[in-house]
Amino acid sequence: MIQATQLRSGMVIVLEGQLFRVVNVTHITPGNKRGMVQSSLRNLKTGANHEHRFRSGESVQQGILDSHEMEYLYAGGDEFIFMNTETFEQIHLTTNILGEGVNYLTPNCKIRIDFYEGDPVAITLPLTVDLKVVEAEPGLRGATVTNQRKPATLETGLVVQVPPFIDVGEMIRIDTSDGTYVERAK
Repeated sequence: MIQATQLRSGMVIVLEGQLFRVVNVTHITPGNKRGMVQSSLRNLKTGANHEHRFRSGESVQQGILDSHEMEYLYAGGDEFIFMNTETFEQIHLTTNILGEGVNYLTPNCKIRIDFYEGDPVAITLPLTVDLKVVEAEPGLRGATVTNQRKPATLETGLVVQVPPFIDVGEMIRIDTSDGTYVERAK
C-alpha cells in the first residue's frame, strides 16, 4: 500500500478489484480544505479511461507486475503465439490484450509483456518498427520530401501516409506510438 500523494505517472494500481495504469496525477490543495489527488487512470483490461479523486491520506494498493521479453512467433486464427526468450515457454494472446499492437507484429520481433498474478495484462512495443510496403501508388521520379503524402499498405495490413517517393517493396520505419511514417529503413 502507498499513499495517494505518492502516485506517479506509469504506476500500476489496483482499484475496486481492477488494474489501472496511472496516466496523469495532479495534487490539488484548495484554500483551507484538505488536499486531494486527481488522477487519470487507464484500465489495463478494457483500455477505458477513468478519472478518480483520492484524499491525501488515502492508501492505494500498488499492482506488482512481472515483465518478460517475449518473441512473436506466428498468428493462428484469432490468437497470436509468443515465446518467452528466457524459458522458451509459449503463450497465446488475443487482440483484447494486444489491441492496436497487432499492426506492428512481424515474426521474430521482441516485445515486453506485463503479467499480473500470472495473467498477461499489457504489452510494450518497441519505439519504432521496420515494415515492408506491399501496396502503394507508383512513386514519383525525383520526388523529394514535401507536404504531400500518399497511402501505403504495409505487410501487417496497417495503412499509413508516406512521402510520394516510397515504392512497393521498400522497408520503412514506423513510430508505434501513433502509427506514423518516420523514415526509410536501412
